[in-house]
Amino acid sequence: LMRLILNDSLVKGQLPTAQTGDTYPGLTVGIIDYAFANYNLYATQGNQLKSGGLTREVTTAQSGNELAVATFNVENLAPSDPATKYARLAGQIVTNLKSPDILALEEIQDNSGATNDGVTDSTVTSDKLIAAIKAAGGPSYEAKWVNPANGTDGGQPGGNIRQVFLYRSAGDLSFVDKPGATATTATDVVGTGGNTSLTFSPGRIDPTNGAWASSRKPLVGQFTWKGRSVFVIANHFASKGGDDPLMGRFQQPLRSSETQRANQATAVRTFVDKLLAADANANVIVLGDINDFEFSKTADILVGSGSTALTDLPRTLPANERYTYVYQGNSQVLDHIFV
Repeated sequence: LMRLILNDSLVKGQLPTAQTGDTYPGLTVGIIDYAFANYNLYATQGNQLKSGGLTREVTTAQSGNELAVATFNVENLAPSDPATKYARLAGQIVTNLKSPDILALEEIQDNSGATNDGVTDSTVTSDKLIAAIKAAGGPSYEAKWVNPANGTDGGQPGGNIRQVFLYRSAGDLSFVDKPGATATTATDVVGTGGNTSLTFSPGRIDPTNGAWASSRKPLVGQFTWKGRSVFVIANHFASKGGDDPLMGRFQQPLRSSETQRANQATAVRTFVDKLLAADANANVIVLGDINDFEFSKTADILVGSGSTALTDLPRTLPANERYTYVYQGNSQVLDHIFV
């Protein structure tokens, strides 16, 4: 079942705004138009809206024997963004996500935001979000990341978006800090068994690999929780820009962007395999904005197979629960957590 865009240009104010799960139960009459690779129904009469009752979900807080990990794309968060955006994000982290122990953030911009001035550090941005979380009643977080080289990782020009780990700095969780990584330094796996560790933490996976051209490099961090190592890989894969539209003139649509994401997934999976070869019992979490569906080749590569296969958590949900993003009315999975 494919969506149809209902346009209210001809009956302004007579079609209440809908969200996922809502319905217009009455007769909807209008004119079908095709433009910009989309079908629109221009309604010529109003209709009542029936709410589907959708509300923002609130997760269950972690128990003392649970480690809570989440991924969150904060959409080009910059220091110049209004306080209302910081308060909204902080409220979602504290209230809806119940302040996870580890939070992988995507699209943290540098200290000067979209100003293209060569600045790459993002301390001001992460500190401002940490303060907003504290003001919303949340815990104290610390941040870890690696600054990208200026203008190399795509996204809004000048913004230098990157992934950032926020983690709760009290209790049973700690970060294994092995500093020194630069934008082009590759972290690697050393040691075996329970002594398996990273050469740099935080570090980046194979950052000079052509798969990451004009795209974000994966951020890897080693944590210790209750005496056990946990390796977390935060990702923000290349976007779907350049793909044929779903209802465009070329059918089936060509999704050319998948080639780069497949190469990116292969690089991450190779690193996961190194970790599991060093320690078959390693605790590994791969998460973030993968920019691809749960049924995609990209996800298949990250999952792998056999005894080292990861579980893509969105795949464990009922079909009608599988969405993390709505694009042009299509509910879809773009954000993943593999364990």
